[in-house]
Amino acid sequence: MNLNSEYIKVKSSGEIFSKKGSNGRTPYEHQKRAMENMDCINQSNSYSTLVVLPTGGGKTYTASMWLLKNAIDSKKKVLWIAHRQMLLDQAAESFQKYAYTEVIPHISSFRFRIVSGASIHDRSININPKDNLLIASKDSIGRNLGSLDKWLKGESEVYLIIDEAHHSTAKTYRKVIDYVKSKVKNVKLIGLTATPFRTAEDEQGLLAKIYSDGVKDGKVVHNDIGITYQIGLKELINRQILSKPIFESYYSDEEYGISMCVDELESIQHLDILPEDIAQQMVDSAGRNKLIVETYMKKQSEYGQTIVFAINVVHAIQLSALFNKAGIKADYIVSDVKDSITGVKISREENERKIEDYRQGRLQVIINVNILTEGADLPMTKTVFLARPTVSSVLMTQMVGRALRGTAAGGTASAYIVSFIDNWNEKIAWVNPESLFEGNNDFTENETERFKRDVVGIAISKIEEFASILDDTVDTTALEKIPFIERIPLGMYAFSYLEQNGMDHSYQVMVYDSTQSSYKELMDALPALFESFNADEEYLSDDLLDEMEEQCHNTFFCGEMVPPYEKNDVINILKYYAQYDSVPKFYTFDEVNRNRLDVSKIAKHIYDEDMGERKRTEYINSIWESSDDNILKLFFGRKLYFLKQLDIELIKISHPDVYEDGNKGDNIEFDKKTLAELPLSEIRKINPDYEKELRDNAFAKSKNKYGEYQCAVCGMTDKTRIPFQIDHIIPMNKGGKTVPKNLQILCRRCNGTKGDR
Repeated sequence: MNLNSEYIKVKSSGEIFSKKGSNGRTPYEHQKRAMENMDCINQSNSYSTLVVLPTGGGKTYTASMWLLKNAIDSKKKVLWIAHRQMLLDQAAESFQKYAYTEVIPHISSFRFRIVSGASIHDRSININPKDNLLIASKDSIGRNLGSLDKWLKGESEVYLIIDEAHHSTAKTYRKVIDYVKSKVKNVKLIGLTATPFRTAEDEQGLLAKIYSDGVKDGKVVHNDIGITYQIGLKELINRQILSKPIFESYYSDEEYGISMCVDELESIQHLDILPEDIAQQMVDSAGRNKLIVETYMKKQSEYGQTIVFAINVVHAIQLSALFNKAGIKADYIVSDVKDSITGVKISREENERKIEDYRQGRLQVIINVNILTEGADLPMTKTVFLARPTVSSVLMTQMVGRALRGTAAGGTASAYIVSFIDNWNEKIAWVNPESLFEGNNDFTENETERFKRDVVGIAISKIEEFASILDDTVDTTALEKIPFIERIPLGMYAFSYLEQNGMDHSYQVMVYDSTQSSYKELMDALPALFESFNADEEYLSDDLLDEMEEQCHNTFFCGEMVPPYEKNDVINILKYYAQYDSVPKFYTFDEVNRNRLDVSKIAKHIYDEDMGERKRTEYINSIWESSDDNILKLFFGRKLYFLKQLDIELIKISHPDVYEDGNKGDNIEFDKKTLAELPLSEIRKINPDYEKELRDNAFAKSKNKYGEYQCAVCGMTDKTRIPFQIDHIIPMNKGGKTVPKNLQILCRRCNGTKGDR
């Protein structure tokens, strides 16, 4: 399941010669306007600006065409920076594809070089001063800034392009930008992005510091965040250049990854490669494959011509056979490289024949393995089936983009994006296709649509919880006791960051009543935490992340929490902060809409109405099929999950004694001295106010006469740091005994406390 680019055949370096004739691609109106505004700002000697075109808006085409005409043709050097091999290849291909004489009339050729850690690309040491176009990964350049010295020497003006510029607030990007500015007097910095504001407010401030120049009414202006041109997804849909995306999700009954080892999990999260045994399980799942085919059959007239993205070659072959057996004309295409497992090899010519059959309507469905992410013009596609999950937002963008050609572009008015969701034991941050359209791009039309997208995000996080309640081998009594409304998140921290290999990693951390204050305290303390650990690198080691996570756990997430504390949530927050020096944004779920998911209210209505079995069944079926745009279906996925939760809530009403704790300890009274001898996690359960008092007093009593925090054992102080440098930041208890000296705190650096937790 490697991410390949079958239609990109650009070498890592060489010379591109101008092509005779005319470019057959005519820019759309919004692309012309973007180029005109770029012409305007380009009159300045130097500038830093953003060009904002939504997913499917053609930002790479727009930028490369403009740069060919305004930079390459004038023999000005261009440094194009991106974070993924695929993005680098696409940029290089675009420059090569549109290098027509009419665009670059003053030169006959120009030299280019692609630099990254990929084996098919060049290395930074080989950068040549004669290169006109340098397309490089941020990390290859960031680690070898000196390799730019000879290339930049003597240049008075250079164009610096940052692809996916909403990531450019990351440390390495800022380092590259600052370095180029230190070497060249006039730097023309252009950031390309589809979602500039899908960031925390603090990060918007960082973006404003990087991009400060824009264009308004034909004039260069300096606004909060410099934008030369921006158009929203909604506007391109209204102009019928793009289709309106309609998102649907279907849940399989399959569970995967139950016994995954660390290496296999890393393979998914960092390389987007499924372990072979799990991929085989998914391929062999008759139920999952049946769901895919039957989903299409039920809405065949609405879905129309459909591209299915399969897990691997075997999966593509099997799905093709199942579709044809069901009377749906389908075929599959695979790489012209021989598959190592199946031995299947299809030539490029045979693939093209099948694609032409699809183009002419002789095929309703075409199944492929990553080939149709780029390169093929198939505007008749109305639907994409995402039958394989991915952690790469770049790949997801390409898959979704196959169905987004609007009627003005020879495509369709609307496009279905259909996801098939499985139950994974480990929490893997699969990309939700709807997340590609979030942000300030005018896509959200109303609160209902926004809430439905939120529900899908919540539902994915709840699948394991719902499944555990159905598992008789798992004791979920503590979970079931909690009022159902408290098991619905108050909101979520939603963010994305870049892995060290350039992979986009999207993540959502659900926040509940029981964890809201803990996360708030954590976010406030992040700057001090990173300072105390001297964690100033963009990518932190696993050992350091584990140590920092443990500190966070001991400090803010004491005692048992239901739903339970999730280590990966905090680690991903730490990774994000390490990269951007900013806390992720918190999205609140509307209280009214949360109540619409509260099963306890449905249970109370059934109980109050004293419904018999028949009437109750009719009522449940009616709300399951039609309630609030199928919100319950979106949330629970499976009706069985919904019915189980409903039964539990009915039992709570009719037999309240079942969920009463028979031994709450109410018969035991503690005075404060006795209570203080318990572990803090136990104190918090019995008297949370007193636990907080102990913690606060520990900090207060740990100050010396100079106002510095001082370790109770070694006496170390640091007046520039708040208690987050402390190892036992809360008054930890050892062996049932309190820390001496009135619960004073112990520093992280004190060897006397190591191994004594």
